[in-house]
Amino acid sequence: MSQLADFQNEIYLNGLADVLPGLPTDLTRLAGAAEAKLSATSFGYLAGAAGSEATARANREAFDRWRIVPRMLRDVAERDLSVTVLGTPMPAPVLLAPIGVQSILHPDGELATARAAAATGLTAILSTAASHTMEDVAEAGGDGPRWYQLYWPKDRELAASFLDRAKAAGYTALVVTVDTFTLAWRPRDLDRAYLPFLRGIGVANYFSDPVFQRAVGGPVTDENRQVALLHWIGQFGNPSLTWDDLAWLREQWDGPIALKGIQHADDARRAVDTGMDGVVVSNHGGRQVDGAVASLDALPAVVDAVGGQIGVLFDSGVRTGADVAKALALGADAVLLGRPYAFGLALDGEAGVRHVLRCVLAELELTLALSGHRTVSELSLDFLARA
Repeated sequence: MSQLADFQNEIYLNGLADVLPGLPTDLTRLAGAAEAKLSATSFGYLAGAAGSEATARANREAFDRWRIVPRMLRDVAERDLSVTVLGTPMPAPVLLAPIGVQSILHPDGELATARAAAATGLTAILSTAASHTMEDVAEAGGDGPRWYQLYWPKDRELAASFLDRAKAAGYTALVVTVDTFTLAWRPRDLDRAYLPFLRGIGVANYFSDPVFQRAVGGPVTDENRQVALLHWIGQFGNPSLTWDDLAWLREQWDGPIALKGIQHADDARRAVDTGMDGVVVSNHGGRQVDGAVASLDALPAVVDAVGGQIGVLFDSGVRTGADVAKALALGADAVLLGRPYAFGLALDGEAGVRHVLRCVLAELELTLALSGHRTVSELSLDFLARA
């Protein structure tokens, strides 16, 4: 029997001793709290989106267009939210989305996130653009499940080195971000002329890589730091990549591969045809194309296109356990949670991330139970109605 919802009872029992939650349990309030604590540059980088931020708003509006239809008297005493996604057993279909440069939010950055994920049994996806090396993050996460996200660099030898290191460090699935071969027009960052990578933040995996170091004349020090940053600029992202390049990627990685950033049914079918194991329906949280389709609106067509042949994961706009339930009902196998846990990290480090994760899981279980469902596999379009 799932006990994820017991977090609710824990909070109420703590209240008998006048102990209140340190962070909001309404996760939509986290952004405001984080903004009050973080510098304008750090908060802008995390919360900002492309252009007028219309895509980010559309992500949230898409969730509001669907309403949950509760069903009654269906025996939900025993509940089980566990799933297996791309070969990874999970206590619930929720993963931590890859978010880079987490040290601008908290000094422990991805180390704290990995520890929190492991404590809740959830799978954390580490960004290539992490503030700490993939090896250090793996050590922090201990036996917790972990996936690796690749920003595919121009140098294939460097890409292969990243993948070799990830395999050696115990990352079991690969998430390849295909929508960020260059950074979008992001006014919040542009107005402050702030790009953390150029300040040496979020480049730990590059600077620690033997292939990268060889290209810049040795380990990165103060003496060759500027050379290393310029080399990073030349390596990040590769706009010349095509579907044909995925064959090379498959040769390098023998585990599951999911393409992140898929929003069109035809691209989903191409992912199937090229032997990918999954797709992540995502618009990068609205950070790449202003005025783009909301990810939740794109999800049903992608699900139909792949026809169960590969896994379909979802991210962009998820804020609550009820949001997770809606995405699952629309066909996602699992959901990636992004900004909410990052706000929790900013507010209280590892404890803040754990708080957010426990809130999402508890609300997800309660939402299913109160709507008459015991497992996530029971969710379908019958769970929802158009607003």
